[in-house]
Amino acid sequence: MFSITVAAVVFGVVFLAELPDKTALAGLMLGTRYRASYVFVGVAVAFALHVGLAIAAGSVLTLLPHRLLQAIVGVLFLGGAAMLLLKKDDGEEEVRKPADQSFWKVSGAGFMLILVAEFGDLTQIMTANLAARYDDPLSVGVGAVLALWAVAGLGIVGGRTLMRYVPLRLITKVAALVMLALGGFSLYEAIAA
Repeated sequence: MFSITVAAVVFGVVFLAELPDKTALAGLMLGTRYRASYVFVGVAVAFALHVGLAIAAGSVLTLLPHRLLQAIVGVLFLGGAAMLLLKKDDGEEEVRKPADQSFWKVSGAGFMLILVAEFGDLTQIMTANLAARYDDPLSVGVGAVLALWAVAGLGIVGGRTLMRYVPLRLITKVAALVMLALGGFSLYEAIAA
């Protein structure tokens, strides 16, 4: 059964964690060079594939005993928060320009960029954790995909404007605080259960 609450929580956590990520900058760079809709299609398909893989991994985690699962999820969330707080700015990554502006070349470039850059990324691991925590793959999947698509859309269309008004450090700190709260709550549930 679909839970709008779970989807909304997942959306918020994944959105905040992905916003300061390098892929938002890569999407911005592609979006300034090519037709935005072509870039978005490729990026969206790659993110959907990553979420599917993360949901599958999270579903496997739910086979563990509840207390152990909550402890693992809590530690992984705390680790993710530490990664966000300690993360150094990588700067802009170079993106190879397709030889032509056709739909397949541009969307393929966006797909490959995200497929490679996001594999094993923090938000993919976080999505697996959320899938394990809530044991609701559909709600977690919808929330994560919509969050990643929203970040991609913002990066492709309006990233420069957003970054003028909202400092990247603030976004990163808010995402880390949310992850700390989720990690602490999961550890509390593991101990109190």
